[in-house]
Amino acid sequence: MSVQQSDHTESATQTTVEVGATGHVRRELGTHDMEFTFEGDTLGEFLDAFFEEYGLAEMLLAESEEEETAATWANYPGDPPGRWERNPEGERTRAYARVLVNGRFNELLDGFATELEDGDRVALTYPFSYCF
Repeated sequence: MSVQQSDHTESATQTTVEVGATGHVRRELGTHDMEFTFEGDTLGEFLDAFFEEYGLAEMLLAESEEEETAATWANYPGDPPGRWERNPEGERTRAYARVLVNGRFNELLDGFATELEDGDRVALTYPFSYCF
């Protein structure tokens, strides 16, 4: 499964980010933090390279609305505070899984088109329990 944006041209740029992992992702990786260098400079390019090397896409990405929604979500009376948006089709995480860049949910940035710089922190969380 590729998450790279199709209209993004291939880049010769290499970017090194800090990767934090929690829950099941941490267990599968065997560590809670690491550096990861990849070709490109977007979150989508990072995820493609990371998943190619370590797998785990099935733990984090949802291919259907059913996979991204949990039956156990609490009902909130009225509208919750703040900004609540869904990731676009093809950029959704599984229920309880999240991808964050520098502590912010990717859907509050530019989704998988979010630009990354050397030293940025990317957190892969499943279940969602901690903001890196």
